[in-house]
Amino acid sequence: MRISIHREGIKTLSAIGIVLFIINLAAYLGFGTDLIFYLILGFSLFVLCFVGWFFRNPDRPAASSHDSVIAPADGTIISVDELYVGEFFEDYRTRVSIFMSGNNVHVNWIPLSGFVRYQRYNPGKHLLAKHPKSSDRNERSTVVIEDPKGNLLMMRQIAGLMARRVITYPRPGKTVSQGDELGFIKFGSRVDLFFPKGTKILVKPGDKTIGRVTKVAKWH
Repeated sequence: MRISIHREGIKTLSAIGIVLFIINLAAYLGFGTDLIFYLILGFSLFVLCFVGWFFRNPDRPAASSHDSVIAPADGTIISVDELYVGEFFEDYRTRVSIFMSGNNVHVNWIPLSGFVRYQRYNPGKHLLAKHPKSSDRNERSTVVIEDPKGNLLMMRQIAGLMARRVITYPRPGKTVSQGDELGFIKFGSRVDLFFPKGTKILVKPGDKTIGRVTKVAKWH
């Protein structure tokens, strides 16, 4: 499987690279080839490698399923519950929450093909992503897609404690395909899916998901 650096990471890596170059140049001019210079150099290389690894973008095959919803993110299912959704629907929905740790790929994908009915960004807090209230209090971006059969799926990208930017590509009126890129959460943290009550959920808390691959739910 080929792995590249996601486009959202190019500017971040470039900026960090320039700063680290200046720091290392100053260290070399000040300390020459003393041990402290090599320590700074080693730490700089570690930072560059870590950031590059965080922005990795695996080119994995997408699962194709017209009657199923695939996982929009790598991570762990932390909850499957029912709650009132006051945005767009204003009714009760089944929520499936996927927590993305620092070790997970942070690219997000479109979980089903259809038409983008709604998209909205909301600034907010940066509570721990596992916190139950983070879904409607943290910085977030909400998208609703309607598939060709009229099924409506809401998904919500949620920034966590360390995340400081949620990026969403689709806009209302756009037709999207299952497995396309939904966006990216820089240094965070959670994606929620909201299904109509009665939808057959295929995952449970504790399950691991592979974005673009794992089947999360099946329409009746």
